[in-house]
Amino acid sequence: MQKLLVVFISFSLVACKYSAEQAQKVVDQAVKAHGQYKLDQVKISFDFRDKSYSAWRSSDQYTYTRSYIDSLELIEDILINSSKFTRMINGDTINLPDSMVVKYSNSVNSVLYFVQLPYLLNDPAVIKSYEGTQTIENTIYDVIKVQFKSEDGGKDFEDEYRYWFNQRTHMMDYMAYNYLTDGGGVRFREAYNRSERMGMVFQDYINYEVPLGTPLGKIPTMFEQGKLRELSRIINENIKVTKR
Repeated sequence: MQKLLVVFISFSLVACKYSAEQAQKVVDQAVKAHGQYKLDQVKISFDFRDKSYSAWRSSDQYTYTRSYIDSLELIEDILINSSKFTRMINGDTINLPDSMVVKYSNSVNSVLYFVQLPYLLNDPAVIKSYEGTQTIENTIYDVIKVQFKSEDGGKDFEDEYRYWFNQRTHMMDYMAYNYLTDGGGVRFREAYNRSERMGMVFQDYINYEVPLGTPLGKIPTMFEQGKLRELSRIINENIKVTKR
């Protein structure tokens, strides 16, 4: 019995190692295919739902910004390393209660997170595993499961994600996630309207609502059967990429 236990543990460790290594290989191929290995060399900016966003990175810091006009006032939000948030109104820094700092930080981070996928799947807080292959509309995909470390994954570390990478092109064509905040929910996104800036690929998404509690691995079948309701479209406009 003891020998069987040792063999089982050894097999599990080997399987986990293979899963992590294969997941890393798939993600690295996708980052290259999307041209996002350049993200630490450039500044990206775009408009999303009447607000302007930007992101730029260095070896030890990344800075996200959001700006918009509200009641004739210029609102500027600056988020550094997802931990230091500053709001300015007409150029003046204002003090905010902690609850609003968290709310605004999450809002800025969420928009810029999705724009920088799959690059951010290599963040230290990410736990990746290879879930095998799945066929969607006659195309074979590598499936990557993503979870987050509790110490570095932010307040949403319990959320779970799935990404489907085209085996032929290595592009990220679909993604799904469940979340627990605000009562929870499940979403599925289909990439479309791809465009290129300085060798970097950007893509918009059709955002589908999925019944609460649906296992993420079953969503593609529901998608093929037309059982998902389109909820919204994630469209980024006026995209610019400039060298820093």
